[in-house]
Amino acid sequence: MEYRQFGRTDLKVSAIGFGCWEIGGTYGRIDEGEFRRAVARVIDVGVTCFDTAEAYGMGVSEEALAPALEGRRDDVVIATKFGVGYEEMPNRRDSSRARILASIDKSLRRLRTDHVEVYLVHWPDPNTPLDETVAALDDIVRQGKASYVGVSNFRLPQIAEAMRLRRIDVVQYAWNMFDRRMQAEIFPYCRAEQIGVMAYGSLAYGMLSGTFHAGMSFDESDWRSKSGNLGSLNLFRTLFGPEHFQRNLAAVEELRPLAAKYGKTLPQFALRWTLSNPVVGTALVGFRAPSEVSENLGALGWEISGPDMEEVDTILARNGAVTVPPGWLED
Repeated sequence: MEYRQFGRTDLKVSAIGFGCWEIGGTYGRIDEGEFRRAVARVIDVGVTCFDTAEAYGMGVSEEALAPALEGRRDDVVIATKFGVGYEEMPNRRDSSRARILASIDKSLRRLRTDHVEVYLVHWPDPNTPLDETVAALDDIVRQGKASYVGVSNFRLPQIAEAMRLRRIDVVQYAWNMFDRRMQAEIFPYCRAEQIGVMAYGSLAYGMLSGTFHAGMSFDESDWRSKSGNLGSLNLFRTLFGPEHFQRNLAAVEELRPLAAKYGKTLPQFALRWTLSNPVVGTALVGFRAPSEVSENLGALGWEISGPDMEEVDTILARNGAVTVPPGWLED
């Protein structure tokens, strides 16, 4: 296992982190027993970072993770998030003080722990003053309910404003071959300020798994069945939208020989690409079953050459893949 310093915190995290969005129920059916065995297996091989959120099934993911971590809590770093998914609120967002204080206690109960290592604002809430949100996060740290705090999907001016109020320890953003929006401003800022970075969507939500094909259909409960539409978010339309999907599949097929050059599978190669950015502390990936553990760990212990990193860019460009989707992460 590779371990990386998490910004200026005292945490060292595994370069590969266990992303728990899938267990929240929006990726189709998942066998809970297999999930628990996968958790046990990844801890055995040195994965320490687990990322979940209140919004992943509105508590389902956190509740599923708790029994899987039974007896192993001291071996791991738990990051969870709040601030989105509330149907009664405008745009489903709420980062008010009252919501934060209620949500942290609910998350701790679901996770069966008295603290989390990292507590993040999942999405910015334009209806709550940022100073109110940051002050509440600081109180949670003072109360010992979280060791560090962070933000996810914030624009650069929003991070900078938060930093003027209180240090932001960790951030979380999409980062993969098909979405490089963060390389322009966000990642350079995080590097300069020594903020820990969690990368999500490392395999482009399955596009880089190598298992997709033309004409495939996703389970009805799988958000990807909606052609990349997920509420107001535009992270996924240039991946799964009808005008992009076939071009992306063609690019993925051309990437396979490049991965084989290293004796690696396509997912291993794609995950290594994500980890090649030195600002990334941990790259999140889903583990549905123990059989996926060895596969994902194959991304560790080697490097992609500079010329081959350039060849990745050439392949995606040749197929018309969009690597810097227009706009921000939401409409």
